[in-house]
Amino acid sequence: MAYTATQLITNAYYLSGVVSRGFQTVRGDQTTDGLSLLNDLLGVQSADTMLIPYFQEYELDAVIGQELYFIENLLNIETFTFNLGVVRYSSIEVNRKAYFGAPRVDGIQSLPFSWHAERVLGGTNLYLYFLPQAEFVLKIWGNFALDQIDDLQTDLSEVYERFYITYMMYALAEYICNFNQRPFPQQNLLKLRQLETKLLNISPPDLTGEKISTFSKQGGMNWGDVNLGKGWRPL
Repeated sequence: MAYTATQLITNAYYLSGVVSRGFQTVRGDQTTDGLSLLNDLLGVQSADTMLIPYFQEYELDAVIGQELYFIENLLNIETFTFNLGVVRYSSIEVNRKAYFGAPRVDGIQSLPFSWHAERVLGGTNLYLYFLPQAEFVLKIWGNFALDQIDDLQTDLSEVYERFYITYMMYALAEYICNFNQRPFPQQNLLKLRQLETKLLNISPPDLTGEKISTFSKQGGMNWGDVNLGKGWRPL
């Protein structure tokens, strides 16, 4: 059954108490404000990806010798791998200081064994090192920004599951109260917090760690790997 943006905004006004259900109707200017606030809500979700329970796979082809790749609307990378044919290889995420500040030999083309991501306007910049030596298939699992809503007749049920529409309705009601300088009803605030907790438990980030022993028989990357093997090492 269709559930339009107009219905969501109308129900959010009733939940907020700014408009009394059964005695008042939501005016045209209130609907316009509601749509703007709804898009504000969707935009803020981009800063708090914990409340976006949807993960997507994204594939792109590496370009030989290219370090930087812009991925539109990407907010957070959970996993990054690359393929050589049917074989999938993992790659190590490194932080900003290690990627941009550590000493290294630039320009080497090999396997993209390490990566770093930076949020930028409209998406994420993905940096790879070594520079790809072939057109590897790069695979990302992550969160992407929620689409803005331009049309009040947009059927939200075609974009979001019903539980997420319910969450947006309560969250929008809180925005409406703040916009109109009205207190948000306490029982609705409690319901909103319950819904937020449920969202956090739907697709929680994988926080498992991997231990790397300093006593491993096989050493780390060295100048022989860089200049001769270019990332390849026999077992």
